[in-house]
Amino acid sequence: MTLECALIPFPSEVTMPFAGFLVSQGELSFAFVVLAGALGNLVGSWIGYALGYFLEEAIIITLVKKYGKFILVSVSEYTHSLKWFNKFGDAIIFFSRLLPAVRTFISLPGGLSQMNFWKFSIYTLLGSIIWSIMLTYVGFYLGNKWSILGGYFHKFDLLIAVVLVFSVLFYINHKLKIVKLRSKKS
Repeated sequence: MTLECALIPFPSEVTMPFAGFLVSQGELSFAFVVLAGALGNLVGSWIGYALGYFLEEAIIITLVKKYGKFILVSVSEYTHSLKWFNKFGDAIIFFSRLLPAVRTFISLPGGLSQMNFWKFSIYTLLGSIIWSIMLTYVGFYLGNKWSILGGYFHKFDLLIAVVLVFSVLFYINHKLKIVKLRSKKS
């Protein structure tokens, strides 16, 4: 969870449901998983906030242009999150924690605008608690149903694996093309 909010798109949509599955198996506590997820988000968000706070926007854009392809971030995604922040104000920090993808990058504009650190932290923590509860519950719920779903999924394992691999490759290829096109225009 820390990696995701530290601008490294390691999806919480994978880690938290798996932790919820472990809760359903009695391996972990639901409250512990939610708390660990929310605190991980908070720490990662502090890293993104600090980058925005201490670096100038021109430096951030240069870094995104140069290294964004490695973490699958484009300048347009960065500027889009900045526009959201400017349009909706501080409260967007809370609501962005409930949105996939946007939640990963919204800390940068929070720091760049020099939003009050404590307000940023409270909005981040509250939104992250809700996100962690939702994803942990999904894993917990599916964990109890896994034996029922397992029979159906095993019939489609190869198809699911192929579709998943091609989807990831398509996404990475698409992101790299966007980054290359933008860098050629610059």
